[in-house]
Amino acid sequence: MKIIINTSLMVPIYEQIVDQIKMLIRNGELKENDNLPSVRTLSKELKISALTVKKAYDNLESEGFTITVHGKGTYVAATNTELLLEEQKKELEADLEQAIQKGRRCGISDEDIKSLFELILEG
Repeated sequence: MKIIINTSLMVPIYEQIVDQIKMLIRNGELKENDNLPSVRTLSKELKISALTVKKAYDNLESEGFTITVHGKGTYVAATNTELLLEEQKKELEADLEQAIQKGRRCGISDEDIKSLFELILEG
């Protein structure tokens, strides 16, 4: 499993870890019951705090992507395709919202933004 941390991003490191692990699950590179590296191992590999990795793993577990078995490790949970699809929709919605806000900051009217989206969709 290859995780790359970009310290120049304004995105917290634990969120970068969460996003990359979710992407690996979505792409099928991590499958159900695959073991994730231990918190200690991943923190050493990435040269970051073990608490940051723990926070990422806790976040993944709370969202249903992983299961942690005390003393055994963290494993990929059964893939819920509806959950993955919903997650992708939320990410796309956030990206589109950012694009709309940027357009408005640049003085582009809502009608012009809508026309741009329609043009993109027609593709």
